[in-house]
Amino acid sequence: MDVRRLGLLRELSERGSVTAVAEALHLTPSAVSQQLKTLEREAGVPLTERAGRGLVLTTAGHALAATATDIAVAVQKAEAAWSEFIEQPRGEVS
Repeated sequence: MDVRRLGLLRELSERGSVTAVAEALHLTPSAVSQQLKTLEREAGVPLTERAGRGLVLTTAGHALAATATDIAVAVQKAEAAWSEFIEQPRGEVS
């Protein structure tokens, strides 16, 4: 599963609509929907379902969105640790 697609699912969970996700991430609603459909195919189970004119997460979608949050936190920690490592002084001082 692609981390970026998982991020879109997480955003949908938090923002509540494809349009809100698209606006927040500067994407088109169509692009968001396509990526969510791809993630659904990768997962092998329905992650969203129609509710009126919008989408809501299924139970599986909620579970995967929660995992996506854990992944996002882990990625942020890894990036912070790497930045700290890169910014440390190196070499010998004489």
